[in-house]
Amino acid sequence: MKPMGPIPADFRSKGGALLIGGRKASALVRRAGETPLFVYDFAMAERRIARFRAAFPSIDLHYALKANPFATLVHRIAPLVDGIDVASIGEARAAIDAGMAGFCVSFAGPGKRDAELEFAIHHGLTVNLESEGEAERALAIGARIGVRPRLAVRVNPDFELRGSGMRMGGGAKPFGVDADRVPALVRRIAAEGAEFRGFHIFAGSQSLDAEAIVEAQAATVTLASRLAEEAGVAPPRLNLGGGFGIPYFAGDASLDIERIGAALEAQYHERPAALADTRFNLELGRWLVGEAGVYLTRVVDRKESGGQVFLIVDGGLHHQLAASGNFGTVVRRNYPIAVADRFGAEPEEVVNVCGCLCTPLDRLGDQVSLPRTEVGDLIAIFLAGAYGASASPSAFLGHGPAMEMLV
Repeated sequence: MKPMGPIPADFRSKGGALLIGGRKASALVRRAGETPLFVYDFAMAERRIARFRAAFPSIDLHYALKANPFATLVHRIAPLVDGIDVASIGEARAAIDAGMAGFCVSFAGPGKRDAELEFAIHHGLTVNLESEGEAERALAIGARIGVRPRLAVRVNPDFELRGSGMRMGGGAKPFGVDADRVPALVRRIAAEGAEFRGFHIFAGSQSLDAEAIVEAQAATVTLASRLAEEAGVAPPRLNLGGGFGIPYFAGDASLDIERIGAALEAQYHERPAALADTRFNLELGRWLVGEAGVYLTRVVDRKESGGQVFLIVDGGLHHQLAASGNFGTVVRRNYPIAVADRFGAEPEEVVNVCGCLCTPLDRLGDQVSLPRTEVGDLIAIFLAGAYGASASPSAFLGHGPAMEMLV
């Protein structure tokens, strides 16, 4: 038997049935018509936003749309946050369609095409510049279409977020402009008459270490102050990125955001003179919505091989790539899994939960302990609210995408 990660404490049961947003998982599947199905509990996301507001009363909250771009979810989140961060023209359109003002949308990404830059500039988005070359293209496009571009500089810092799942800063990176070249670029932007919107400094993601995040945020504020002084231009905004992780695996503990909030609030209120008029924001995606999602998939076959039990389900890595261990993890570990109609029941057997794809990579549960499970039972895979449907190869082998539902 191999351990599973912790099921989020928000989930309850009624008569042994898993409840999502107060509704039985089986009833939600009947409403959808079939499986596989992603279900997102919006009340859980709302509680996360409220918790953020309490811990960070002076800091703006932006939603990182890449975590989950499901349109119904984005439309509900947009009025509750101060901005949306996007990384493509498709995400930019989704943010605007959700009612977010262009001024409150920031556009990052190292490979923006001219058409994307033109769209962003035309709609008044803040473009987080990833290079000097991108800056020159943005300035030229703004001049050509007669619109003053709003430009921020994404900085590749000379430090990284300790223990982060994905390191976005420190050393040679495709993201951002190396810190020592930033002041000259800022002066160039100002000299050309563009609207300088500040700095985007993001050192890493998926961290469960509050002290490491506090340390990185303090270093970010110090770096931003130094760059502002060297450039001689005050940044209106400092985007500190995110990096807040959620507990996917056995042994993981929830992040103490109140500790982070107390430290960042102190940093904000005691910020250096060079940042006296600078607003701070955090961009969060995974932490806001990741635990709110459940992936429901039905058992279509039960078989034995080599003394092991295999439950074959109608979903797989084409919908939940991360749960299969093929989305950035080095050692495959089990996401939390349950049998939806026997939620909380004592385990009776050790099984492998495998998807319907014709590849040995399609394993959603490796030697996990579950109640006795038969053909027709619903399997629930948790932590499916972020980097699930949109981060998975839904076209692989032609099975098609999963349905999505907000409750």
